[in-house]
Amino acid sequence: MRKLTMIAAIFAMVFAIHAGIGVAHAEDVVKVGNILPLSGPSASVGQQGKQAREMAVEEINEAGGIKSLGGAKIKLLYADSKSDPNVGVTEAERFINTEKVHVITGAWNSGVTYPSSAVAERYGVPYIVPVSVRDTITERGFKYVFRIAAKDSWWTRDQFMFLDDMQEEFGEELKTVAFVYENGDWGTGFAAQWEELAKEHGYEVVLNEPYPSSATDLTPVVNKIRRARPDVLLLTSNAADAILLTNTLADYKVSPKVIIGSGGGHADPTFLSATGDNAKYVFDIVEWETDVNKPGAKEVNAKYKERYGANLTGEAVDAYVAMYVLADALERAGSLEPAAVRDALAATEYSEGPGMIVTYDSIKFDESGQNVNAALAVVQVNDIGNGLERITVWPQSARREGYSPVFPMPAK
Repeated sequence: MRKLTMIAAIFAMVFAIHAGIGVAHAEDVVKVGNILPLSGPSASVGQQGKQAREMAVEEINEAGGIKSLGGAKIKLLYADSKSDPNVGVTEAERFINTEKVHVITGAWNSGVTYPSSAVAERYGVPYIVPVSVRDTITERGFKYVFRIAAKDSWWTRDQFMFLDDMQEEFGEELKTVAFVYENGDWGTGFAAQWEELAKEHGYEVVLNEPYPSSATDLTPVVNKIRRARPDVLLLTSNAADAILLTNTLADYKVSPKVIIGSGGGHADPTFLSATGDNAKYVFDIVEWETDVNKPGAKEVNAKYKERYGANLTGEAVDAYVAMYVLADALERAGSLEPAAVRDALAATEYSEGPGMIVTYDSIKFDESGQNVNAALAVVQVNDIGNGLERITVWPQSARREGYSPVFPMPAK
């Protein structure tokens, strides 16, 4: 009888394993490889993305994990890209071949995301891009790459739409524009778009100036801006160079009518504390701000701030939401097979749940893997009684109630 009981138990276990239920699934772990700049010029945003991922995954796991996989927990693995494309490629290979990850996310720097996502595509491993804005990341016919954030052509398009709307609202004519940008893929991608849009909108380009984000002295760049005397200064900068550039502009009393950042360093929490009043009236285009009117947004931001000592940024929100999009896809896939996860991601229509703190109504990917609903907003840095803060001003429908933007900027 004991032998028969043992045999029956063995058959039951084998059946459970082959049926994909019970003990085997309960032991599953979803391994997610994250390629991030955890050192180097983009380390600050890399750390924010890491923190946001960890907070979201902790919430998902504490809520029972992936229920269709028997409560499987998400496990995050990290690789420091150092903002180096070659390192990103090497780490993608390691994640896939050595760590056997089920999904990769990354890599903030477009120059790292572009080649590392190609590695994932080659192996047929899903790659979620929370935020890297280079258009061509999702324009290569790939099937395993999915981007949450808006691509750079949408950012630049909306920067010029913002300028059009503000000129109409305030009766201010803007004629000349300067482009100043970090010389990586992100900055050069924006500059190429700016060039086309400036012509379409009737601006004269008086300066087109790339610079290395590792620069420790941007005085020569600021002197070029001063001589060019643009009405509008468009910037793409990482944290250290955004701070340096803003303070140097103030030191030399260079005052364009409008300064517009492109997220990145201008959205970094260290930017305001390191620039103070020098950042006053600067505009910045972002995907998200703390005053966004979405259910749960204030609570999530408060939790993040209590834990990490700073507000969420748009990039961190994208990373946070990406984990919930992944969890949603895994629930629907009911499998860790790459093709099944990929198909579930492709069918995503995420419109409710803890992750929906974004400014738009839902996340849905087109055939290229781009989130078609990603939307942008413009904020202005100002002090309206509670110290310097970022205030949503555009589109007008999203403008903080009672606030009138300072436009143009007063001369310093």
